[in-house]
Formats: sequence, structure tokens, C-alpha cells
Amino acid sequence: MRSRRRWRPRRPTGAADVRSGFVTLVGRPNVGKSTLVNQIVGTKVSIVSARPQTTRTAVRGVRTTPDSQIVLLDTPGVHRPRTLLGERTNQRAVGTLAEVDAICHVIAANEAIGRGDEFVARAVHEVGTPAILVVNKTDVADRAAIADHLASASTKLGEYAAYVPVSARTGDGVDALVGELEACLPEGPLYYPEGTVSDQPESVLAAELVREKLLVIARDELPHSINATGELIEPEPGENPDVLRIRVVIRVERDSQKGIVIGRRGVVLRDAGTAARRELEALLGTRVYIETKVRVDPHWQRRAASLDRLGL
Repeated sequence: MRSRRRWRPRRPTGAADVRSGFVTLVGRPNVGKSTLVNQIVGTKVSIVSARPQTTRTAVRGVRTTPDSQIVLLDTPGVHRPRTLLGERTNQRAVGTLAEVDAICHVIAANEAIGRGDEFVARAVHEVGTPAILVVNKTDVADRAAIADHLASASTKLGEYAAYVPVSARTGDGVDALVGELEACLPEGPLYYPEGTVSDQPESVLAAELVREKLLVIARDELPHSINATGELIEPEPGENPDVLRIRVVIRVERDSQKGIVIGRRGVVLRDAGTAARRELEALLGTRVYIETKVRVDPHWQRRAASLDRLGL
């Protein structure tokens, strides 16, 4: 029997039943899972980057309507790992499959169905959870490619409860996908109060946004071996208690990478922090102060102790 306790907060009592449950999005890196989560939720809860394997933890986004609540897990892209971090992120993604009510297996319409997609499909079918195949990026693929994916998917990837073409970027087809997901969910009360869009702490959101902005600003120089963690800072006497204060620590593997993250005269780190602060203020509806620091942690992706400390 599949255990589902791990992913669920305590159900509230006295709440009216709706269609409610947990849905995980899985697929190869860079197929658009994070963008799709943001589009379904209706606001940004997961960072987006053109670089593969940007998502490292199972991010939760929440979409609530009068008839349903869908709790979305945006998992790391399943890939051939080269580091201990890669092995752990793969395990994290596959590990969600048996602990949810429905699965979205996301593939890219503008790329041929390959071995990576087939590997994910096998893992999906092994658990027996209702699964939907989502053919994403229809806005950048021609109609022939989309039709070919839909026609050949059952042969190459196996049978799914539904096959839904979407564009996570434009939102085209997302309403149809939501309808299919709602049909897969059991009846039950809300897991989260209305108005909740994510259960990530503010400190985690801040750290992820800073990492996203660094990947955008220094995309041609910055290596993938960068991580960011956040912690809340208690206001000092005399400081405005209404300002949310967060310290974000960025970790790199070499001293040369530290210089890239900081930038000449601190411009790169300053701009990333400013962009993250503005986005977090818009999301939370409150004033935010972000303090940033950069530390060198050699080979952190390959050391179990470093990954354990970072919660990865």
C-alpha cells in the first residue's frame, strides 16, 4: 500500500469537501516543469532558468478554486548524475511518484522523445499512480511535431490517463490540463487555507530568487555549482519591525567563482539581490531587506556532509 503521509499537512476539521490532492511534475531537465507550476498556480512559486537542473528540491505550489485544491510538487529534472547532488536530486524526483494522487509526466514538444523520457515513463508506470502525459512547449514546436508526439507517445512511453498539449509559457492548454488533474483527485477538505500559493518559508523563497537572478545576470560565466540558503534575521532595536529581513548565503566551489558571483565592484551580487528583493516584495506584499554573503565550499556537490547541511 502506498503511504501518502509524508507529503500531507494535517487536514483541517469542519471544512467542506472539494476535489483535493497532491500532484507531482516529473520529466527530464529543462522541459518546463517550473514554468508550468507557476502557470497553474497563477503566480511565481518556483524559480525558472534556461539552465538544466535548476530545481533541486520538491517545491510546492497551491492552486485553490471553489471546486478544488491542487498541491503541486515541482521536482528536479531526472538526468544522468555526475555528482552526489545529482544522484540525490534524481532520488528526490522519483521518490515523489508513489506518494501523490496524480502525476504529470512532462516532455518537450520541440525535442524528440528520447531515452531520458522513456526512463521517466518506466518509473511512472511502475508505481501505478494515475498519470497524465503533458506535451509542453507547443508555442515553439510546429504542428507536425506536436501531432507526432501525441500519436507516438503511447507506443514509446506507454499508456496514460490523458495526453494534453500545453504551452506553459503562454498558458495555452493549461485549463484543459487542470480539468484532467481535478478528475484524478479524490474528494476531501482543503489541505491549505484559501489564498495560500506555496508553503515554502520566506527565507527559502528569497534564497531561490537570488540564485535565479544570479543565473540570469551571469549566465555566460557562472557555473552550475552554485547554491543559496536563507535565514530570517531578527530586527535590531530601533529597526523597523515591519521589514522582513533575510540573510542569503551563496556557496560556490572555488575562489574564482566567488569573484564571478560578486562581480566588479559588487555589481552582479547587488543587482541579483535587488531583483530578488523586488520580486519577493511583490509576492509577499511586504517590505523586504536581503543581506547577501558569498562563501567558498570546495566540492560541496560531491560531499555528503555539505549536502546534508544544506538539506539536499
